[in-house]
Amino acid sequence: MNLPNSISAARIVASPFLAMLPFVQSLWVRLFAFALYLVTAISDHWDGKIARERGLITDLGKILDPMADKLLLLGTFVPMFLLQAHPQDALLQLLPMIAERSAYPFTTWGITAFWFPWWVLVLILGREAFMTWFRSFAQARGVVIAAQRLGKWKAACQYTWMGASYLWFALKLLYAEQGWTGPIAMFWARLLGGIGTVALCVAFVLTLVSLGDYLVKHGSVFATPKRA
Repeated sequence: MNLPNSISAARIVASPFLAMLPFVQSLWVRLFAFALYLVTAISDHWDGKIARERGLITDLGKILDPMADKLLLLGTFVPMFLLQAHPQDALLQLLPMIAERSAYPFTTWGITAFWFPWWVLVLILGREAFMTWFRSFAQARGVVIAAQRLGKWKAACQYTWMGASYLWFALKLLYAEQGWTGPIAMFWARLLGGIGTVALCVAFVLTLVSLGDYLVKHGSVFATPKRA
């Protein structure tokens, strides 16, 4: 197994830990989860870059890299939704009760609690599932759908939003343990919440816009016959 494939495999191994660690009520565990998230998110860029620059693109890598992307998305969305969805969210009501459910919405200037709604979760995951199918559908017809600029911007905003969430899980616990409620503590909480809120909103908009862009540019594939 070459270096890019090893990085992809490591991201796959990290995903279950990213799903579980934020539920541990320990500052150091949550800081570790945040650091692990950063390493995993950054490595998503480097495995593909190394594979292209060194000519190490393999069939195994074509399987591992998208699998790692999807598992990272699922692994991070598990704690984010359970900890940041509104207590009365329709989808959240169907999921198991946990100790800190709905305890970590973003807070920022002018917004006391910015929740993670179920329809954002469904639309983002649905978009990823559709694009996985769409690329496979197009490839069977001899059309390669490469990543486009809007999709890369969407991914960057999504990673920023996720990173802000993971850091918030640690920061809010630190504030609770130390009893920090002063203006400096609130400034950093609101700054982090503002970054997370804006990144979430932009990522959601780009999710829809980039999907439309892919369909406009490659919609003709639906009329292309499958290769023999």
